Amino acid sequence: MSTGLKKKMDVILSRERRMARVIALKAIRPRPLSVWEVMIPVVFIMGYMKAKADREVFSQNMLFTKKLALEAAYGMIRENQTKADAMRSIDIQTRELLTSVPDGLYSDGIRQEQLREMEFLIEHYRKLLQADGQDYDAMVLGVYPQREDFRKFQQALSALEKQVSGAAGRTLGAQTDAAMLSRIESATDELRRAEVKQIFDSGKQG
Repeated sequence: MSTGLKKKMDVILSRERRMARVIALKAIRPRPLSVWEVMIPVVFIMGYMKAKADREVFSQNMLFTKKLALEAAYGMIRENQTKADAMRSIDIQTRELLTSVPDGLYSDGIRQEQLREMEFLIEHYRKLLQADGQDYDAMVLGVYPQREDFRKFQQALSALEKQVSGAAGRTLGAQTDAAMLSRIESATDELRRAEVKQIFDSGKQG
């Protein structure tokens, strides 16, 4: 049971990582090459590595709520915890960040919206982990047998993510990159629509 459960958790986490990396590629646009990067290869390589690092940091930030919620759902099943227990652990972890993140970049307003998102995701991940099937598509179909059911989940999640972005915008004020937020939302919606098509038009359901 625990081996199979861990394998399912890894499958779900791998999917979330792929999604975050693709969104990072779409959201963080490449800048024009400078004359020095064209003439001196090592300068280009350094710039490339920085862009790569920026995207990795970005994707890890996007994974923050998903990873915590998935780990909480896994703990609920494996350790027979209640949802209240799981949320209490997340509350402690995120509360500690309030004092550790510099320059006031992480506010309680952001944290509260993230808690709402994670509470929603915990239930989603718990159902996936307990569904039949070992690959992600099969797990989704076990929980959301109809296309519209899964789209409703995606739309509800997107609404919660926008609440987190809104709280971040209020916290950052003039530092907010509105264009970046717009690219993130567009890329996320595009990928989720593609995901629906892949899962429900693949012939696996019924």
